[in-house]
This record gives sequence, C-alpha cells and structure tokens, in this order.
Amino acid sequence: MLFLLGGNDKKPTQAEQARTENMERVKELFLAGRFPVVTTEVLEGRAIGKVLGLVACRGYDSDDAFFGMAARAVNKGAQAIIGYQENIAFHPDGSKYFSCYGTAVQFDRTKRV
Repeated sequence: MLFLLGGNDKKPTQAEQARTENMERVKELFLAGRFPVVTTEVLEGRAIGKVLGLVACRGYDSDDAFFGMAARAVNKGAQAIIGYQENIAFHPDGSKYFSCYGTAVQFDRTKRV
C-alpha cells in the first residue's frame, strides 16, 4: 500500500551504483583527452604494445553505448580504443538502438612512433 502513496523510491543496487561511477570516471578521462578513441588502426605517435580484445556496448542512448564501451575497455586495463565503429538501428516505433565497438589496446612504453 505504501507504493500508492509515493514511497516506492527504488534505490540503485551496489552494482548499478558502481557502474554509474565507473562510467562517470571514464567520461572524465575521455573528455580530458586522456583516453583516446580513434577510428584508425593505429594512434599517431604511439606504438601498440598489447591488444586486449574487442569491446562493445549497445543501448537506446548514444552516450550510454559509447561510454559503456569505453568503461569496459578501461576495466580490461586499456589505454585507448582503436578501430572504433558505431551502428544505429532504427525501429518501426521510431526508437534508435546504438551499437559501439572497437579494439582495446595498451601502449608500448618503450617505443614512440
């Protein structure tokens, strides 16, 4: 009966709160230019030391899909994403569904290109 009176404020779970905090941290890294995301297979001036693998995220909001992908890369220990691509699917109801993906990489600290 309490929910009828407006007392049904759902608190985020610990996992949801951690995911939100992680995405905010990644957003700050990206916007500060400290986590590059490029469409090319190389990053000018940096040698790739280790390929960590494909990272991807999907969602109805472009920011959530993009920063979700970047957060997954950071969680793997990546310093950048190369080969970034995105797709948008348009549904008959008018909604859009965003898919973002790329390759998470670490730089070789001993080499500069």
